[in-house]
Amino acid sequence: MGNNIVAIVGRPNVGKSTLYNRLIGQRQAIIDDISGVTRDRQYGSSFWNGKTFTVIDTGGFVRDSDDVFEAAIRTQVKIAMDEAAIIIFMVDVTTGITDLDEQVAQMLRRTNKPVILAVNKVDNHARLLAANEFWSLGFEETFFLSSITGSGSGELLDAVSEKLDDEETVESDLPKFAILGQPNVGKSSLTNALLGIERNIVTEIAGTTRDSIHSKYTKFGKEFLLIDTAGMRKKAKVHEDLEFYSVMRAIKALEEADICILMVDAQTGIEAQDMSIFRLAQRRNKGIVILVNKWDLVEKETNTLRDYEKELRNRIAPFTDVPIVFISALEKTRIFKAVEMALDVYENRTRKIKTSELNDIMLEAIERYPPPVHRGKIVKIKYITQLPTYYPAFAFFCNNPKHVRESYKQYLENQLRKNFNFTGVPMSIFFRKK
Repeated sequence: MGNNIVAIVGRPNVGKSTLYNRLIGQRQAIIDDISGVTRDRQYGSSFWNGKTFTVIDTGGFVRDSDDVFEAAIRTQVKIAMDEAAIIIFMVDVTTGITDLDEQVAQMLRRTNKPVILAVNKVDNHARLLAANEFWSLGFEETFFLSSITGSGSGELLDAVSEKLDDEETVESDLPKFAILGQPNVGKSSLTNALLGIERNIVTEIAGTTRDSIHSKYTKFGKEFLLIDTAGMRKKAKVHEDLEFYSVMRAIKALEEADICILMVDAQTGIEAQDMSIFRLAQRRNKGIVILVNKWDLVEKETNTLRDYEKELRNRIAPFTDVPIVFISALEKTRIFKAVEMALDVYENRTRKIKTSELNDIMLEAIERYPPPVHRGKIVKIKYITQLPTYYPAFAFFCNNPKHVRESYKQYLENQLRKNFNFTGVPMSIFFRKK
């Protein structure tokens, strides 16, 4: 699958976050509040003209905006140039072209990746005239917009989606697994335990692992590719950029993978950052397995396995049909169980249900509990079919598709999960006019 990462760069206070929120839609912020993610969101999923892509707001990574040294921004632009597919360079019409804008432009002119210049805060005629000076930065694709009102963002999105790869339709012959999780959770220890060789020298210091490696794994008659995501780290870099870099790496691996193996530290539980990755994997329709690592270090009296798992499922709700495996990567306990689970989830993600079987089972479930009447309109579902996508998606043909409630959609998904094995895999349900 192609790289579908779009990074927004630029100096502080030009409106990167506002544009970011507009691109991913406010819906996301609401979803994440429920699951207790309070931190500023730095990346999310966007859909436009049939293309899905991941947007990264680099501004979320520079902590104190007064103290933003230009070096930090330059480093981020460099990382974005290496890792993203498309770069949106944002400037502000009210300040005109600053020295830092000039420096960033100079860097970006050297990349062969598409760069789109977004001149923000253009919301009246005088500013429209002033905005023309930005053509001098030399970017063929320059758009004038106001990210607060949203004017101009449609044209910008059109330009972005035109440049992206189409969604993959072909599955690669080998399942691709990405091991994701926070620094120090034990990703490299797990990779090494699985590959049986010290291919990355594991040390106790956070972030000492080299570049992302694809390792082919063949053992016990099982074959898959492991995308190792612990990115390259340069010691001299400031902490913010390290975080930015590792997030960038994780998202890239997530985009490439079929199955995301999310490792969580048993002692800290699932944190905001883990939830962000979980939700992103869910939106990108990847298979998901959660591994709780360092279970051997947890005080068992207060915390039984069952309680812990229940608490974890509450956090990831509403999508709770996900395998959770307790492991110790260092002690190598239950790591093969983890691999088996990931392979099962891969199989579930590619599962195709015969139309006749689907209709037999689902029409009966619909008869048992028909869709509620909506504003006096009766909804009748006549026929169900699985769509030919690379993840499970189903179309329910009915007379009033717009009147099916969210709660009923949830009921249908639960019935599908109950009758067919889609554990670990997000699914989509569509209602279509017959």
